[in-house]
Amino acid sequence: MSQKKILYITQEIYPYLDETPISNSSRFLPQAIQEKGKEIRAFTPKYGPINERRNQLHEVIRLSGMNLIIDDADHSLIIKVASIQSARMQVYFIDNEDYFQNRELLSNKEGEEYEDNDERSIFFIRGVMETIKKLRWVPDVIHCHGWFAALAPLYIKKGYADDPCFKNSKVICSLYDESFSKPFQQDFADKLRFEGIGDVEVNNIKELGTIDYTTLMKLAIDYSDGIILGSGNVEPELLRYATEKKVEQLPFRADFDQFAEEINQFYDKIDA
Repeated sequence: MSQKKILYITQEIYPYLDETPISNSSRFLPQAIQEKGKEIRAFTPKYGPINERRNQLHEVIRLSGMNLIIDDADHSLIIKVASIQSARMQVYFIDNEDYFQNRELLSNKEGEEYEDNDERSIFFIRGVMETIKKLRWVPDVIHCHGWFAALAPLYIKKGYADDPCFKNSKVICSLYDESFSKPFQQDFADKLRFEGIGDVEVNNIKELGTIDYTTLMKLAIDYSDGIILGSGNVEPELLRYATEKKVEQLPFRADFDQFAEEINQFYDKIDA
């Protein structure tokens, strides 16, 4: 029997960025799952503060060069890769001159969130999808970490639903104790337009009203096959919503080894 393939889509990974619950989970969970016999790939944005020379990032020419159209504008997709030698783990970075180069993470140096974080997130997710297609790597389970990856379930289940790489993939979203303060722009729903995301989907999202953190994560839950609690302080409203939607949930465990084993079993359960 072939190895199960797990794709990680995350807004941050240690040691490329500072330690946080999300960056630590995104660093150590894929390694643990790989050691349990599964094949993994990990994708994250190439934010400006990530030092390419120190971390030995290099561009993958055969995967780069595509243009993604968002809100009628072309944006060049650049793919870079680096290795965490101690984990025998490759990390792919989604890069773009407009959205990531010479810019901080999700807020500028003054701490103000970027106005175009909605577009940056769309570009990141679609960049991951298109790169996976080029790699011809078919994930069994796609595990999303952080609100910046929260649009992945929608794109996988709608935008790429008929694509051979994704049509049978199960999607899991980890919920953390996080948030953002600046709601998405009013024309956010229209920017989502893509194959499989047409008037019906766009209008449904418009009816949600203001896209704040809670609304965005509810949208992720709507299109997820499972939810993992990545911390002990997840917003109660999101837990209630997932329960109402009858989405499978895995509770948080402080003991990493136990948690990794339970997550491994959760992948098998969701993908049974």
